[in-house]
This record gives sequence, structure tokens and C-alpha cells, in this order.
Amino acid sequence: MGLTVVNGLPVHVLAVHFVIVLVPLTALAVVAGAIWPSAARRMGVVLPLLALVTLVSVPVATDAGEWLEKHVDSDPLVRRHAELGDGLLPWAAGLFVLATAVWWTTRRSASAPAATPRSALMVRVAAVVLSVAVAAGAVVDVYRIGDSGAKAAWHDGFSKTAVDERGDNR
Repeated sequence: MGLTVVNGLPVHVLAVHFVIVLVPLTALAVVAGAIWPSAARRMGVVLPLLALVTLVSVPVATDAGEWLEKHVDSDPLVRRHAELGDGLLPWAAGLFVLATAVWWTTRRSASAPAATPRSALMVRVAAVVLSVAVAAGAVVDVYRIGDSGAKAAWHDGFSKTAVDERGDNR
């Protein structure tokens, strides 16, 4: 078992913030690189490296979440959040594969003679369609997971009326 608590907080609470930022950022970068090859050339090897860091961050967050799940009261909202969280890894893997493919094909096309215009266009259209689909799926999944996690953490954790310094409701 790896690191479970940092500065008194469960690692999951910290690790999810990386996922929340990296998945949409990677999705945006992959789509931009697929649509605009010049953007992919400018990003260079950073594109697949960003996707790799994103891919690695997902199991770190889910493993830490599994540890946390065992250390909180059993709750259907927590179980639902854990179930949704288990589905993000394939999306992150898809982003990594597409980021690598976009980087590789852009890098290759800059140094090699172009294929027939029709086949190059078909490959580019396929890359754009796949990139948009996987990016949208990943971002929607991150939203759904985050929403379920927030509901699990906060459903009974606050008062709808303000509490004064003495602890009395106003």
C-alpha cells in the first residue's frame, strides 16, 4: 500500500485535483492537436507526455479512493462515486493513445513526403472524430465522477442556514 495520508488529509482528496485539471486539459490539447496540426507541432512531445501524466494520475486517485472508501462509513453515495471512478481509466488511456498518435503522425508528416491527399485527409478526419469523441467522453465522465464525489462528501455536511460563531443557527 502506498501513501494514504498527507498533512492529515487523505491522498484521494489531493490526487483528484490533478485528475480534475489534467483530464480536461489533455482532452483540449488532443482535440486542438488533431484539428490543427500546427498546434500539435508546437506542443511536440509535451502532448503525449501530458497524456501520460494524466493516465498515471487516474489510478493514483482511484487507489487512494479505494483506501478512503474503507475508512469512511458505508454509504450508497460513496459506493456510487467509487463505481463511477473505476470507469475513468479507459478514457484516460484513450486520450493517451490519441495524443501519441496525433504527435507521431504530425511529427512524421513534417519529415516525410505526404501520402495521397485523399488518404491523408481521411486519416486526419478520423483522428479529429476520435479525438472529439474520446475527449468529450473523458470530460463528461470526470464531471459525473466529481459530482457524485461532491454529493457523497457534502450531502449531510453543511447547514442550509448560516451558523454564527457560537454555533447557533441564524
